[in-house]
Amino acid sequence: MKTLIGGIKAFLASEDGPTAVEYAVMLALIIVVCIGTVTTIGTKANAKFQSAASRL
Repeated sequence: MKTLIGGIKAFLASEDGPTAVEYAVMLALIIVVCIGTVTTIGTKANAKFQSAASRL
């Protein structure tokens, strides 16, 4: 029983869980920024291609 309680205390004192959550939040923010950037670049590139196509 002492081993179980000691294991639970060690798990609660461990900082692996909060660290993983912080990394997940940072990853989510990076993904959102990347998607926004790619969408913006894609929209602008499409406009340039449409402009070039209309000139031909």
